[in-house]
Amino acid sequence: GLAFAVLSSVHPVFGLYGSLFPAIIYAVFGMGRHVATGTFALTSLISANAVERLVPPVSSNFTANRSSVVLGLSEFEMQRIGVAAAVSLFGGLIQVAMFVLHLGSATFLLTEPVISAMTTGAATHVVTSQVKYLLGMKMPYISGPLGFFYIYAYIFENIKSIQLEALLLSVLSIVILVLVKELNEKFKAKIKVVLPIDLVLIITTSAACYYADMEYSYGLEVVGHIPEGIPLPRSPPMDILPEVVTEAFGVALVGYVASLALAQASAKKFNYSVDDNQEFLAHGLSNVIPSFLFCIPSAAAMGRTALLYSTGAKTQVACLISCILVLVVIYAVGPMLYWLPMCVLASIIVVGLKGMLVQFRDLKKYWNVDKVDWSIWVSTYVFTICFAANVGLLYGVVCTILIVVFRFPRATTLSLKHTKEVECRLKTEADLVKIVSVNNPLVFLNAKKFHADVLKVLQKESTGVQPLPEEVNKCEQNTLLNPLSNGNCHGEPSLQQRLRDRHTLILDCSGLTFFDYTGISVLAQIYADAKKRNIDVFLANCKGKY
Repeated sequence: GLAFAVLSSVHPVFGLYGSLFPAIIYAVFGMGRHVATGTFALTSLISANAVERLVPPVSSNFTANRSSVVLGLSEFEMQRIGVAAAVSLFGGLIQVAMFVLHLGSATFLLTEPVISAMTTGAATHVVTSQVKYLLGMKMPYISGPLGFFYIYAYIFENIKSIQLEALLLSVLSIVILVLVKELNEKFKAKIKVVLPIDLVLIITTSAACYYADMEYSYGLEVVGHIPEGIPLPRSPPMDILPEVVTEAFGVALVGYVASLALAQASAKKFNYSVDDNQEFLAHGLSNVIPSFLFCIPSAAAMGRTALLYSTGAKTQVACLISCILVLVVIYAVGPMLYWLPMCVLASIIVVGLKGMLVQFRDLKKYWNVDKVDWSIWVSTYVFTICFAANVGLLYGVVCTILIVVFRFPRATTLSLKHTKEVECRLKTEADLVKIVSVNNPLVFLNAKKFHADVLKVLQKESTGVQPLPEEVNKCEQNTLLNPLSNGNCHGEPSLQQRLRDRHTLILDCSGLTFFDYTGISVLAQIYADAKKRNIDVFLANCKGKY
């Protein structure tokens, strides 16, 4: 929370509030059992644009020495959090409006390549915004089109101003964070408690900075005073709402897309469903209500969600328990973080974005499955880097729709009236065999409905069928995506009779003339779902092109 508040250009204490109240609201209204809502890098970076534009640092000369009645902070800091809270309020209202309009049903337009490219590009922007802290440099706030390149141009022009102490501490912090997190992931099955290395690093570096007097001896920039307690609610400044429209839409769309992707991944991993439209309401209220409590814009927090995974959490109760720890920090530990170096906070932000940055690996699978999706990923990433996350997202969606519109006419066996739904023709050949004929291309426009239709067939087919043991499912669930697999899984002799009794689902792909990455992902998911129900899946007449 402290780190993302700095990223949002407000006082660090407001990040603690942003880690508390949105999580409580989402626990009540959200459907992601393993999703922890709070401060988020992408929404923080977007709100920083409004904060820096409406309350630039030069105005601090006139207001910094005037203390407000709230937390003893300066009027300058209160003006800044007012802008960030206004962005949160407006963005939340947009999300609630989208819930009322049932726009959650339109999320099929957000294909995996577009989401992956947008979040990767936005994560690259966040890392770039933290370079000045990692290097200990003083530099002006730079944003706008091509701002990404202007930042690095400024750094190279002023490379002699790099602070060696800050750079060394940043490198050491990043190495420690990455190493310990990798070890936690590798041995999570053997250890009962995951080492909270972020917290340990914060405490250690704060103590070292205090005893070595690094703030004055080496000139390291530190967090500074962290007020104690929670202030009374206050309405965000309503008069600036028209001036933060762009940032509000960015927060509403980018925050929702990233959060929905995390919620759907959790639901897929733990076998439950998430209502896309309900998530609009949950995240909308998680932005609207906390905006009256001095909170910056929120979304699903990857770090806390990963922590819920590692601790074996099953419901939002675990997230509420973590909120108690945040309260302890606000009332007891916060003031002790005065000496926390800013370069350490920046290191925590950068390492926390690892999950998004490693999405570059997805390029290989997109190239292998559909080179058009690969092109969409690359171009969406470039647009996000050159402009902003919301611009990249809009470009990706429009580009995907246009490409599909031009690709559909190439399918000579396709009737145009079927472009929005998949026709599944079920033919019974035997008691244990079902054949489903797919008569349309399988792309992001119809993949979700196709999955739902086939899932109904699987559920009906699996009635009375005893599931296979978990070890057999694990052996077979990735066969579709593994080109080296022969589709066989040799179980124990005691399982042979049950393997012979397996039902069979045949997908007649004679009408499947082409597919994109979303389509092949759905086929892989159908394969995995069928294996869990002890049903074999075969593809017949495969002649699609992509």
